[in-house]
Amino acid sequence: MPHRRLVPLALAIGLSLASLPVTAQQAAQPPAKDAAAASASNIPLDEIRRYVAVYSAVKAAYVEPVDDEQLMHSAIRGLLLDLDPHSAYLEADATDDFEEQARGNYDGIGVEIFRQPDGSLRVIAPIDDTPAARAGVKAGDLIVAVDGKPLRAGEGDSSTPLRGEAGTSVELTILRDGADEPVKLTVERQTIRIASVRSRMLEPGFGYLRVSTFQADTAADFERQLGELATQAGGRLRGLVIDLRSNPGGLLNSAVQIADALLEDGGIVSTRGRIPVSDATFSATPGDRLHGAPVVVLVDAGSASASEVLAGALGDNGRARIVGSRTFGKGSVQTVLPLDNGDSVKLTTARYYTPDGRSIQALGIVPDVVLHAEEGGDDGRPAGYTEADLPGHLGAEVPDDGDGEALPGINAGEVLEGEGHVTAALAELKKLVAGASPGADAGAGANDDADRDAVPVEG
Repeated sequence: MPHRRLVPLALAIGLSLASLPVTAQQAAQPPAKDAAAASASNIPLDEIRRYVAVYSAVKAAYVEPVDDEQLMHSAIRGLLLDLDPHSAYLEADATDDFEEQARGNYDGIGVEIFRQPDGSLRVIAPIDDTPAARAGVKAGDLIVAVDGKPLRAGEGDSSTPLRGEAGTSVELTILRDGADEPVKLTVERQTIRIASVRSRMLEPGFGYLRVSTFQADTAADFERQLGELATQAGGRLRGLVIDLRSNPGGLLNSAVQIADALLEDGGIVSTRGRIPVSDATFSATPGDRLHGAPVVVLVDAGSASASEVLAGALGDNGRARIVGSRTFGKGSVQTVLPLDNGDSVKLTTARYYTPDGRSIQALGIVPDVVLHAEEGGDDGRPAGYTEADLPGHLGAEVPDDGDGEALPGINAGEVLEGEGHVTAALAELKKLVAGASPGADAGAGANDDADRDAVPVEG
């Protein structure tokens, strides 16, 4: 019988929060009787001496006094700085931010970001119907200053500069692909209460579900609204479009639950890391809420992390046709390790793999049907906007089959905005209803000349 195996390690994708239980922490350690010997043999004594020498020099000779706590925090952040873009030291306030944003209730502007080594903030995606989205913040934007103050390296992984009391305003200085000068946007902070799922009927019998992020209640909302759509359709839908465009991710379990709701059996996602406790397999349980009705999943370059997991699960199982543009490629697992002082360490511990064993990391999900940005529209392909383009990104596991399509950064996707792409997805859905196989080579419809080799270069 299909099963879902939950391991003691709580997993976090993008904005999700996870805690590593004591048992999981212990699993990463050598047995107690061997711990001292193992530690002694693994400590790089020469490097420790060098660190102590630098530490002492800073304490003794730096132009201004530096206290021990500040120096130690800087050293700890440095341990994580060069690992990958998603590993970071979170001070207590940043940890609180992380928890709040995962719950979808916080004071801020409503944007998913990550901090780059130079301190600037790269926008993965603005969240639907938030101040950031309404002010014109776009996926791929690079925030270089907040309220006129340049963002600098070493300021941590926190979105604190964008947080603040509801009703206050913040000015963002943004570098944007195609803009000759920095773009300045004033955004009013609000209490963000994200409705992560929205739905409507596209045509009689054909439903539409927009998932903007994955939170604790997203899967329950998805199933509830799916039931409401079925009722509007007279008891059963003929087909469904799931819109994951510019969905930056969120809680893994929510994405897994939605995939399970649409699959009778088969794998959903697996994780693999260096230690056994990081390995997990999630599989579907019997029961398809759509009773086999065709599904189209709409994605773009802003679809990241948990949204890529969902698209990969439905695509690999032949349950859905994937339409849109190559996704972001954020296929790594972050585990949050709470510390005794209220701070936390967010550490990349594993990679995600689709049911067919394909790595998402730095590669993304390649759609079956490729859509392109509308001419004259505001959407398009931001420069340097994929996981593979991030400084220090975790390397991809590329199949050794000579497939240039799989190379990181090759044929990167576009951000697709506007209702026209929903119309194109509906056209593909009608083809499936008419009898086409979800896995069939489909380059017709709104993009008759599109195929898997036509994904646009760079993004």
